[in-house]
Amino acid sequence: MIKLSNSPKTWINTPLETLITYVLGGDWGKAPESRIEGYSKVFCIRGTEFRHWSLNKGCSASLRLVKEASLKSRKLKENDILVEISGGGPEQPVGRTVLIDKACLAINPNTPKVGTNFLRLMRPSTIINAKYLNFFLNCFYSSGEIVKYQAGSNNLRNLKFNNYLGIDIPLAPVNEQNRIVEKIEELFSELDKGIESLKTAKAQLVVYRKALLKHAFEGKLTEQWRKENADDILSPNQQLTHIQQEREERYQQQLDNWQADIEKWEIDGKEVKKPNKPKKLKALSTDESYINSSIGLPLGWIYCSLGQLVDEPTYGTSKKCSYEKEGKGVLRIPNVAHNIIDSSDLKYADFEDHEIKSYQLHEGDIVIIRSNGSVSLVGKGALIDQKDTHLLFAGYLIRLRANPKIFYPKYFLYILQSHALRQQIEGKAKSTSGVNNINTGELQSLVISLPNIVEQKMVISLLESNLSLCDNTMQDIEKNLRVSEVLRQSILEKAFSGQLVSSDDSDEPASELLRKIEIEKVELAAIEKIVKAATKKSKAEANKAKA
Repeated sequence: MIKLSNSPKTWINTPLETLITYVLGGDWGKAPESRIEGYSKVFCIRGTEFRHWSLNKGCSASLRLVKEASLKSRKLKENDILVEISGGGPEQPVGRTVLIDKACLAINPNTPKVGTNFLRLMRPSTIINAKYLNFFLNCFYSSGEIVKYQAGSNNLRNLKFNNYLGIDIPLAPVNEQNRIVEKIEELFSELDKGIESLKTAKAQLVVYRKALLKHAFEGKLTEQWRKENADDILSPNQQLTHIQQEREERYQQQLDNWQADIEKWEIDGKEVKKPNKPKKLKALSTDESYINSSIGLPLGWIYCSLGQLVDEPTYGTSKKCSYEKEGKGVLRIPNVAHNIIDSSDLKYADFEDHEIKSYQLHEGDIVIIRSNGSVSLVGKGALIDQKDTHLLFAGYLIRLRANPKIFYPKYFLYILQSHALRQQIEGKAKSTSGVNNINTGELQSLVISLPNIVEQKMVISLLESNLSLCDNTMQDIEKNLRVSEVLRQSILEKAFSGQLVSSDDSDEPASELLRKIEIEKVELAAIEKIVKAATKKSKAEANKAKA
């Protein structure tokens, strides 16, 4: 952390507690619907409000009731600092701080504000610049040093507050504090403008990506390609006839394979399911709600149900798996990530040969998440690569195997991400029970827009080219956002090591501030003693009058 070995001679290191004149825990109070004498309505600031404090200043604070006696000692004032003493999580230690300023107090100004009991109120001396102190505490937190002051588990952390009060504060003369705060705010303002521009660009990229997917499956990306290959474009009827022929050929091959397996599996006493004969294709009716709400398709494109283009979908195994690396690796929901398989968190189980045959994966297969608490995850898929074909798949996944002569697997993988398909999937899967589910029949009923196999590949080639540029730009934005946070921390570290603004030897040294703060504390203690005595006397007189 910041050391003062090379700092200006007018600075001094001092424990945090020497700069604080008042410390008190928070109060969560009672529900605001209650009506209890001696209680007042307050807005209770929680750790939740800390996340976007610079923007909302606690405007989402919870309305509560607290005892008037409690409010009297806990009512927040300008320049108070709230520190989070309990909460946090695996990736977020406690110890975050916020400064109560005029903007915060101006929100619902007629209702007092307090901190919840998961926070601690610290009131800095009026002699120092409270912003200066809070900037340092933010710097200390972001440096990672705060983890040395944690207790409890990763899921619920507690701040060792007494130890925290002992951290060293690099204290500058008050005039220099003011100059430092002014410079930090100036630099942060410029930095925030840059961050806002990056976030705007990020949001625009998300919109652009959605538009790319939409245009891809409406035929707009390949419009020029169709003009150049007009002679090879099939009419809708020709397209349906071609699909039907390829399906029948694939069925015949599957039937031959089934018959070849019968003798072997009968010897082993296992039953082999006979493949289903494909139904005759027909053009989808315009009564289909999806078709009716869609724009017209270009020449050579048709609407198909997914079931017309894939083999019978297959549910995964329900066999219990474990992390013991014995048997076959089994893909689960966590392994389906960003269109590809992430096999870093595999479970394993032993399988017989006929089970392996049922759940084996081929290059070009797509595994789909069929059930999840979040409907946005249902229907998300990943493409099986050659390196994944030794794996099997679990019951919360469905395997889809395309007929490669009529349906390009990557085309299906990307159309799954389009707004049109997501609408259909979420409409079928959404549940009020908390678990959203899509079955094989519902998957087969999904309606997709389809060109011939050559144009499908061209669509994906153009789409991936554009998405690659989009993804690279997004990575650059994310990198710059991370750099911005590093720069913010660098500004603070320079500020509190005396390198951000020039020092003035004529400024009253920080050591003199400490002497004045001690006097202030003595005076405040005397005032508090007088107030307590007066309160005690008043209560005694009131009780005497009642008697």
